[in-house]
Amino acid sequence: MIERLRRLSVRQWSLAGLAFCILMMLVALGLEHIGGLEPCPLCIFQRVAVLAAAAVFIVAAIHNPQGRLGPVVYGGLSLTAVLGGIAVAARHLWLQSLPPDQVPSCGPGLDYMMDILPMRDVIATVLSGSGECADIDFLLLGISLPGWTLIGFIVLALAPLGILYRAVRGLWP
Repeated sequence: MIERLRRLSVRQWSLAGLAFCILMMLVALGLEHIGGLEPCPLCIFQRVAVLAAAAVFIVAAIHNPQGRLGPVVYGGLSLTAVLGGIAVAARHLWLQSLPPDQVPSCGPGLDYMMDILPMRDVIATVLSGSGECADIDFLLLGISLPGWTLIGFIVLALAPLGILYRAVRGLWP
């Protein structure tokens, strides 16, 4: 099994990562449009991280670079997007773990902030969290949606790590 994973091309790792990104987005959109769960600002940022990783995977799959530089670039970019998603999901879980009296108050909606604030201030405000991000609307097997998203990002990290491994595998005997 491990030997088979070692032989995967950058295109194959990228397509696997892209497929997992599509699965994550289908679940998110299904929970929103079929399940009726409104995404909070941190949920939207997690979706942005998934879409950023998917964009890198698409380009990497089309390009299918050989050698070391291309896979390192694509692996590094996609891993950066995944690590950003892990950080936002972890922050979201931390907000959900706070006692009710320590939860930040609800701020303005993301659409409103995007209209009036510079992007840097929007990002800072969203990452500081709000009361709506601390609400737990859905549990599956005792794990909230940001917990499942964090697990998804950890699984998704296997694709860029596989790409990076492919780039550096010639360095070890």
